[in-house]
Amino acid sequence: MSANNRSTLRLIQAVLLVAALQLAACGSSTRFGAVQFKTIPPGAEVVNLKDDTNLGMTPVLVTWEGDEGEPEYVTVEITKNGYQNDITSFWVKKRHETREDAAASPHPITIELKKR
Repeated sequence: MSANNRSTLRLIQAVLLVAALQLAACGSSTRFGAVQFKTIPPGAEVVNLKDDTNLGMTPVLVTWEGDEGEPEYVTVEITKNGYQNDITSFWVKKRHETREDAAASPHPITIELKKR
């Protein structure tokens, strides 16, 4: 095989590889879901128990991202001094194309905390 033929073959392989990667990326788009946490009274800390990350103080809007069609089961702990801790679980469906779209229509979760 001549040097020109090898160069042409490499170029064709590179173009095919790029095309295959683009097609693969189209098939698995990232999607977003959001939850609006509110507590009565406000000012409670929300912690994701999966990895102990602090998601913020209520009221707080939290977004999740992942593969389209893959809901995520989330468990959070709500804490506030002077009140009993509360643990709640829910599914987050990631159906929005952008983080902004998800934030515009979050799933509401309201928790009334009980005094100690």
